[in-house]
Amino acid sequence: MKLSVEISMYPLKDEYIPAIQEFIDRLHQHQDLRVITNTMSTQVFGDYELVMDILRQEMRASYEQFGRAIFVCKFIEGDLAPGGHNG
Repeated sequence: MKLSVEISMYPLKDEYIPAIQEFIDRLHQHQDLRVITNTMSTQVFGDYELVMDILRQEMRASYEQFGRAIFVCKFIEGDLAPGGHNG
């Protein structure tokens, strides 16, 4: 099963950009994911189990490295990436 996720990170500190950029950079290192970033959010596309495992891993890494942050996520079944294949 494919999964599409829209995720926004809100670090609870004054210097928030490094935490966000590090999280995005780590997502981009996973070659089995398709990651698209814009000014409002990051969109992640891939196989359900893989996406969920990577998000769990990278969110934890962000907490451990940068401390408290809020992650706001929207999940929908299917590959909604531009040029992706739904289903």
